[in-house]
Amino acid sequence: MITDINLLDFSKKYSFADYLTWSFSERIELLKGLVFKMSPAPNTTHQRVSWELSGRLYNYFKNKDCQTFSAPFDVRLPKGSAAENEIFTVVQPDLCVICDPNKIDERGCIGAPDLVIEILSPGNTTKEMKNKFEIYEEAGVREYWLVEPNDKVVLIYILVNGKYQGLAPVTEEDILKSTIFEGLEMPLKEIFFS
Repeated sequence: MITDINLLDFSKKYSFADYLTWSFSERIELLKGLVFKMSPAPNTTHQRVSWELSGRLYNYFKNKDCQTFSAPFDVRLPKGSAAENEIFTVVQPDLCVICDPNKIDERGCIGAPDLVIEILSPGNTTKEMKNKFEIYEEAGVREYWLVEPNDKVVLIYILVNGKYQGLAPVTEEDILKSTIFEGLEMPLKEIFFS
C-alpha cells in the first residue's frame, strides 16, 4: 500500500489496479492512465451549488430507476476490458446520474453515467473543460453539464452520434433543463443563490 503521493512517477501510466493499492490523504483521478491531483477541498460556493443541485436531483429521481451520486464516488471508464489492470480512467464527478443498475457496484460505477455534472473551481477549469470533456465524450456520457459559479452560467453538452454538441449557454435568468430527462428543470438563479 502506497501512502505518500510523492512516491508516484507522474509521467508513468497507471491502471485501476494500481489505484487500488494507494491510500493518499489527497484525492486523485486517473485520466487515460495519468495521475491528476484534485483541487483542495472545494470552496463554499462550490459546496452550496453542489448541495442545491444534489437536492434537486434527489427529488427528481426519487422513486425512479436512475440513481444519483456525488463526489467522492469513483467512476471507472474502461475502453474495452473491465479488468482492473486494463482500466486507465477513474474520475470522481461532482455529481452523476446512472440509470443502468448493472453499472453500479461496491467500488462505484463501471461505465459511462447518463449525466455528469462538474462544477468549476479555481484550478480545475482546464481539466474539466478539456481533458474530462474528451473522456466523457469518448466514454459515451449522454449529457454533460459544466457549471461555472463565478459567471453564473451552465454549459450543456449532449452526445449526438458519438460527439458532443453544445447547447446555448444557460444564464442566471434561464431555466436549466436536461435534454435526456424530461421534466428535470430548475431556475438557475435558485442554484446560484443570487
